[in-house]
Amino acid sequence: MLVVGKIERNIEDKKLKIGKYVFSSRLFVGTGKYPSMDVMVKALEASGTDVVTVAVRRVKINETTSLLDYIDTKKYKILPNTAGCYSADEAIRTAHLARETGISDMIKLEVLGNETTLLPDPIDTVKATQILVKEGFTVLVYTSDDPIIAKKLEDAGAASVMPAGAPIGSGQGILNKNNIRIILESAKVPIIVDAGVGTASDVTVAMELGCDGVLLNTGVALAKDPVRMAKAMKLACEAGRLAFLSGRIPKRLYAKASSPEKDF
Repeated sequence: MLVVGKIERNIEDKKLKIGKYVFSSRLFVGTGKYPSMDVMVKALEASGTDVVTVAVRRVKINETTSLLDYIDTKKYKILPNTAGCYSADEAIRTAHLARETGISDMIKLEVLGNETTLLPDPIDTVKATQILVKEGFTVLVYTSDDPIIAKKLEDAGAASVMPAGAPIGSGQGILNKNNIRIILESAKVPIIVDAGVGTASDVTVAMELGCDGVLLNTGVALAKDPVRMAKAMKLACEAGRLAFLSGRIPKRLYAKASSPEKDF
């Protein structure tokens, strides 16, 4: 066991379990904003991800060619999301559409409150979580880094709580590590940092804090070389997890020699 904040967290290197689903990779990767479908496919491969998130609004179900045609569903688990929804009712309808069309009953819930900031609406997010859980969905829920809201979402039945590291698409990294630590202190479900990741070191920071995974999109899709960045994100996720499992040395104000103080 390793003490994180005020509680002990299990540091056995088990696979990531979310509800009834189990994954080897702790990196979740999105499908938007890539320069081409070919680049997206290669980036997903380079990332080593098990889970690919897709906006339900981008899946053109009634057309001959769909985004899903470019994703190997035998290799990746599709995580539909309710991106672009601004009310609980709208998000719930979108989640049902994903399940009824056979995409998945595992849903990444987003209920936004503002078009400029893309911050979540906490009240409608909690409401939608409660309803979708009762209706049999495995809900991974996007939220702010507010520890109080994170706890309410866990209590509402979320299978995973996904606090933002920074505003969506901003690339600012983990802005408030202390809030993430506080969320981790009491969490009994996987905590996955979602949004704001800009480069590999941001992923490492999240994993070293003890987060169970990272979900990203823009940091890879809009990189100058998305495929290389996807590989960097994979390695960063693995390195951060290993560092967390290893247990870092305490920070000191003064130097401490690494060689013996006295000769043998």
